[in-house]
Amino acid sequence: MPDVDPISGLPIGTRVDARPAFAPDGVTLAGHCGSIERLACALHRADLWEVMRGQDRIFTYMPFGPFTEEATFFDWLATREESLDPLYYAVITPSGRAIGLAALMAIRTDMRVIEIGNILLSPQAQRSTLATEAQFLLARYVFETLGYRRYEWKCDMLNAASRYAALRLGFSFEGIFRDHMIIKGRNRDTAWFAMLATEWPSRKAALERWLHPANFHPDGKQRRTLREARDSANAPPWFCETDD
Repeated sequence: MPDVDPISGLPIGTRVDARPAFAPDGVTLAGHCGSIERLACALHRADLWEVMRGQDRIFTYMPFGPFTEEATFFDWLATREESLDPLYYAVITPSGRAIGLAALMAIRTDMRVIEIGNILLSPQAQRSTLATEAQFLLARYVFETLGYRRYEWKCDMLNAASRYAALRLGFSFEGIFRDHMIIKGRNRDTAWFAMLATEWPSRKAALERWLHPANFHPDGKQRRTLREARDSANAPPWFCETDD
């Protein structure tokens, strides 16, 4: 329920902690399946070019790419390394190989609002456990370390895979911004999603249940889906161990 202004008697927003959040930095976030680390061209560009060259499809909804020349890709990546908003991170396998990118962007520390975007995953990374864990690591960093209260996800309305990923991870759909952008000379209607700090504990619990090593067969196949993990709200983190 909203508060009531003592002077006008009109409804007003509830009082919140107005201290600003922290800006993201070059932190390394480690998980079971890999890690997230600040993009560094010298370390990551060769790996990223190897897994992304010729993969024009992954750039369909991006405002950049595809890249046909190694030098052009490296130049673009160098500008991404220098950027602070968006701030780019590389998705790293246990062997230390970079197979994707993601950025924290539209950073508004005073409002404690931040966005995850420019997610560029190679075919090897798409629909992988590491891809989900990377999102978990970034969300945990945003809410628990940096102190944001709103975490946004925006994508082209026509990008069905991105819309599905947002919902699967626990973001809530908030609407369509029509004629929102012009990307590569074409109209983009933008779908908006968000996750709030008050929602994070339940989303975190579901992701931890799904990412638990016992939820995966030796061949890496999941025992239970993330939706099942989310629906098992009262189950202990090791719930998956009872399901063979």
